[in-house]
Amino acid sequence: MTKPTDQTTPRGLHVRRIGKAMVRTSALPGLDRRAFLAAGTVAAALALAPRGARSAALKPEKDELKLGFIKLTDMAPLAVAKENGYFEDEGLIVTLEPQANWKVLLDRVITGELDGAHMLAGQPLAATIGFGTKAHIVTPFSMDLNGNAITVSKEIWASMKPQIPKDASGKPVHPIKADTLRPAIEKLKAEGKRFKMGMVFPVSTHNYELRYWLASGGVHPGYYSPDDVSGTIAAEALLSVTPPPQMPATLEAGTINGYCVGEPWNQAAVFKDIGVPVITDYEIWKDNPEKVFGITAAFAEKYPNTTLALTKALIRAAMWLDENGNANRTKAVELLSKSEYVGADKAVIANSMTGTFEYEKGDKREIPDFNVFFRYFATYPYYSDAVWYLTQMRRWGQIADAKDDAWYHAIAKSVYRPDLYLAAAKLLVADGKAKKEDFPWDSDGFRAPTSQFLDNVTYDGRKPNAYVDSLKIGLKGKQKIDGAKVVDG
Repeated sequence: MTKPTDQTTPRGLHVRRIGKAMVRTSALPGLDRRAFLAAGTVAAALALAPRGARSAALKPEKDELKLGFIKLTDMAPLAVAKENGYFEDEGLIVTLEPQANWKVLLDRVITGELDGAHMLAGQPLAATIGFGTKAHIVTPFSMDLNGNAITVSKEIWASMKPQIPKDASGKPVHPIKADTLRPAIEKLKAEGKRFKMGMVFPVSTHNYELRYWLASGGVHPGYYSPDDVSGTIAAEALLSVTPPPQMPATLEAGTINGYCVGEPWNQAAVFKDIGVPVITDYEIWKDNPEKVFGITAAFAEKYPNTTLALTKALIRAAMWLDENGNANRTKAVELLSKSEYVGADKAVIANSMTGTFEYEKGDKREIPDFNVFFRYFATYPYYSDAVWYLTQMRRWGQIADAKDDAWYHAIAKSVYRPDLYLAAAKLLVADGKAKKEDFPWDSDGFRAPTSQFLDNVTYDGRKPNAYVDSLKIGLKGKQKIDGAKVVDG
């Protein structure tokens, strides 16, 4: 066992390192932690604050935290906040711990084994409405925009290519639509096989993006019902859960014909020459919300200062990732390649993280917004983002019965917390760590209606039922699933 060592961090916090973990032993030299907290004086708090941040010093109620993540590049704000000392600036000692899968991660946040985590945007919403594990989870911080893609095997790609238009240079014209899958689906059907695709979790962005892409091309991805949570009722494409790091190997083994996942696992298929990414989520829904930082509602209520401190640190990390035209992305790639974070080859991570994306091997294109962490108000937790996920849950039967618009808005407001986000942002501005114009102070929580989707359908978060009804494939109005059939409610 590694012998514990006492040390002082660069920002003056006294900690004991036990293995990879750091535990705070005292707040100031000669003053133990209990005495420091009991004193609770402004002077002591200011002494811990870095120069230039003393106008809005917080005293976290809980200062030793364990946060979870899955090995994907969009966990970057957590790694940056730790490595750049932003957590420490806020008086927090944070241990980051990779989790086996999204279910384990959520369960451990609910039980308190983790204080918070990098989550799928749909997870806090699904937990709060009781789809799967029931628990009230909230998010004060949206972690990023975009960042996913859909990859198919080389065999499937070969059958798609004849249907795809080419540009003057002979390269496929993007975006590539799912109707080009039809020959492959029919060929598999003739052989007595089913077309199978992997996604990371039933309430993941990836599940809904993959379903959106398939449905927009006339390929039915299947329904859920209270009696059948496989999501394969009436499906032409069978979607199943595969943990992100296992997707390339599962594809190579032939267990699935393709998958939707975040990076670096699409680019890994390119480097291994086993698959071809055919479309990014930027092309499915431009600047779509991806992951969030999730905590229990009980944690936010019990530890309000800690919640603000965490949010402040994460906002700073997101700013760093996007500042000066992504100038820090090479450093971010170096950081994420470490085994304790994503642990993938630097070249694989850089293929998308630095503003490019490689489709078919050798077809590398500029996509500067493939990963967005701060610009376009990326970190603000919009109610309309939450509503979109709820509409997809209803569309595919995870929400079994019709709900009125007010229900969608109430759930969104109970989970997405722009009030906490703006409170943290206000402190950062007072600290001189952010600019006032970096934040949407006057927002009502809803983005403007947009039709920047693959199928050009307009989404307005204020009118969720009208949006669901406008989609060609999926439940509408009072429809529900009865056995294997869609019936009117």
